[in-house]
Amino acid sequence: MGATPTPTASPHVGFTEAVKAAQSRLGSRKAYARVEEKGGWQTTVTPDLAAFIAARDSAYLATASAEGQPYIQHRGGPKGFIKVLDERRLGFADFSGNKQYISLGNLTENDRAHLFLMDYANRQRIKIWGRAKMVEDDPELISKLADPSYKAKPERALVFTIEGWDPNCPQHITPRFTEEDIEPAFAKLQSRIAELEAELAEARGGGGEG
Repeated sequence: MGATPTPTASPHVGFTEAVKAAQSRLGSRKAYARVEEKGGWQTTVTPDLAAFIAARDSAYLATASAEGQPYIQHRGGPKGFIKVLDERRLGFADFSGNKQYISLGNLTENDRAHLFLMDYANRQRIKIWGRAKMVEDDPELISKLADPSYKAKPERALVFTIEGWDPNCPQHITPRFTEEDIEPAFAKLQSRIAELEAELAEARGGGGEG
């Protein structure tokens, strides 16, 4: 996703004292301490982050209950379904699902949340810590976040306020490609097959006895 963003905030949301203790025990604390000394992670949307978000058609949303029971839910939609509302806030429309409402319930008692964004084709990922809320009484916002071409009725909006974000390394990401990703190569292959079939037919047609 390009150059590492200029840091502006300490990664306190991710690096708790327990995390720092683990880093110290396993030998990575000095390196991450230097990151913190330089300012840490970004807390606002940069052009690079905005472009990365605009290219995503899926994301993973993590919430937790008041007791700390974690839950991860896949969210998806048309490419760019997550919208940048301002330099600190993201939002997307929330559609009807299996009606378990686990994320919704969790956010009513614990607004801490996390977004995990994957670009499998380019082996890139971004982690975003923050706080989230469901908005049900703002038709204008819900309409703004809904994509008219997407055949699903939004029930509410999720607004995510960023507390910190960090691009992750590409290790262990197995490349995966969407239909849109492979369509150009597939079309080129089909075209080449058609050319070869035409050449073969012509060769066979011209090889008869005179």
